[in-house]
Amino acid sequence: MGFFDKIFGGENSEMNSNVNWIPLTEISQLDEIVENSNNKTIGIFKHSTRCSISRFALKQFENEYNLEDTIDLYFLDLLNHRDISNEIANRFQVMHQSPQLILVKNGVAVYDDSHSDIQAEVLEKYV
Repeated sequence: MGFFDKIFGGENSEMNSNVNWIPLTEISQLDEIVENSNNKTIGIFKHSTRCSISRFALKQFENEYNLEDTIDLYFLDLLNHRDISNEIANRFQVMHQSPQLILVKNGVAVYDDSHSDIQAEVLEKYV
């Protein structure tokens, strides 16, 4: 394991965390997100697996997150699913960024932030 892998985690470490990530791999899942957001806040974390800034933001978010199952959190591997990212930007009217956290309630984006501005504590306002 290299120096940067020890700091930021290895290439496949994104899904190994205490956060109950739901992999976002199909555009059809966006319909589920819209529907489910009528009953529960939904988060979408867009992540570039090749970007150290994105990896740092992800790890910081995971370390700060403490809401257990009060929010469903979807994880989008941006490099493998750029089509889904484009549809997220279109459907929820948010400018594409990476890393990016988007919160959806009642079918609309109520919050989005990117890079070092992503803070897990902000989620409490939207539960």
